[in-house]
Amino acid sequence: MPERAARRVTVVADASDADVDVAVVGAGITGLALTHALAERDVSCVTLEATGEAGGVIDSQPLDDGLVAEHGPNRLRLTDGIAALVDAAGLRDDLIVADDGLPLYVYADGALREVPFDLSTFVRTDLLPWYAKLRVLAEPLTGDVRPDESVGSAVRRSFGRTAYRNLVEPIYGGTYGSDPDRMPVRRALPALLRMQEEHGSLFRPLLARATGDRETPPPVSIEGGLQRLPSALAERYADRVRRDTPATAIERDGERYAVSTPDGTIAADDVVLTVPAPAAADLLERVAPDSAAALAELRYNPLAVVAMYSDARREGFGYQVRRTESLRTLGVSWHHSLFGRTGQYTAFLGGMDDGRIVEEDPADIGTIAADEFEAVMDAAAHVRDVWVGQDALPAYDESWAALDRLDLPDGVTLATNYTARVGVPGRVREAERVADRLA
Repeated sequence: MPERAARRVTVVADASDADVDVAVVGAGITGLALTHALAERDVSCVTLEATGEAGGVIDSQPLDDGLVAEHGPNRLRLTDGIAALVDAAGLRDDLIVADDGLPLYVYADGALREVPFDLSTFVRTDLLPWYAKLRVLAEPLTGDVRPDESVGSAVRRSFGRTAYRNLVEPIYGGTYGSDPDRMPVRRALPALLRMQEEHGSLFRPLLARATGDRETPPPVSIEGGLQRLPSALAERYADRVRRDTPATAIERDGERYAVSTPDGTIAADDVVLTVPAPAAADLLERVAPDSAAALAELRYNPLAVVAMYSDARREGFGYQVRRTESLRTLGVSWHHSLFGRTGQYTAFLGGMDDGRIVEEDPADIGTIAADEFEAVMDAAAHVRDVWVGQDALPAYDESWAALDRLDLPDGVTLATNYTARVGVPGRVREAERVADRLA
């Protein structure tokens, strides 16, 4: 990045052209966290958002009676970074903090069985038979996880086949809608490698959490939906954020960059892309064609999200469904007990193995979700909202090997959930790191 003699003045958001230090493409949570971090460091920027709303994958649809259909993330972890953004957005009083001690279940062999997050639950749960529990304890005697092996292979070798089938496959694979046997460790779960390097095994850090030696931030939501967070940030930085203004091309302009929009051109020293891989590929065609081709190879998983009302009154985070069960539901989040949204439950369907579900009629998808919910919970459910996304979740499968071919020019940065850590807290941390580097 060229050394800056002085900071440029941020141009107001409705101007047709701008000359800034940084052009940020995408006003999802990463782009807005970066906008906030750059503003705090007195770095001028313009943030371009193609749609009329901020939030990206954080997409909330308020329903009546105070219920909210979350089409993207259903909750956040209140890390320090998230807490700082909540305060910057003026939403601290609107936080809903869930009880992190609530149980999580896996539906297996026709019943809900508790996931062991502590030692007492590990001992009593019927999700793992006694021989599988003994096999888990033997993890320190197994070989090291290898970066290029699959998550499925690594977990089966480390913890045994039953723990993989009953725990990791439904929880981890179900969360991302992918088959863990197609997810390379170094791309899909690099935390395994870090844990192994730091502790010498995987069992020690897991035991530390189970015994309460490692605290985790509580899960939270926001009154009216999580999208209020990015919306409030976009309003706070209205002089920097341009909605309904897509970036259409990026080109070199001497040592700087010119970012084209329908309203004019943004001149910037640095460009940060926070958009999904297909959009980033299109924008990089002129400045990094080989990297653009690599990004175009990344696969995404489809997802259907069904918000339902039910008289069921169970306490917990919800449940994931074991893949060997004859259900199409991946999992169900219990907003009723998590966030006090009385009677609300959210089901997730689709993923790598059931991609064609997004081609079905939304009413039929809702019926599937409600019928399967009743089969599991023994309580009827009424569909309130159905959302379908064709490219909703990064697959983190073998196509992610294409990232090895990325070779971005100086001054262009990808700050995304497919090149770095997934999850909103991870996105916020990366935004802070990028801002530190660009300041």
